Amino acid sequence: GIDAPEKKQAFGDRSKQVLAACAFGQQATVKTHGHDRYQRVIGEVFVAGRSCNLAQVELGMAWWYRKYAAADRVIAAAEVDARRDRRGLWRDPAPVPPWDFRRARKR
Repeated sequence: GIDAPEKKQAFGDRSKQVLAACAFGQQATVKTHGHDRYQRVIGEVFVAGRSCNLAQVELGMAWWYRKYAAADRVIAAAEVDARRDRRGLWRDPAPVPPWDFRRARKR
């Protein structure tokens, strides 16, 4: 239900660092929700009962991916709060969602 900035995007490296701080070297559980069109696992990562996906959005390090999680009101509210408080990527005056960034790079 989230999409993080690409490595070459603003906040891409920072988002990766924040995710690593949440999960790297720790016992994690992944609640899977299937696969995307590239056969990558779609899922939510939990460490000590805490969702790293939700933490990414709360800290402004990822977008709520409405396409895959339209009904997820918790992540939706987390994005609203992060935007309002201008956390992370929301400090940028015109943040570009990663799905738009990828589409533009294909052209």
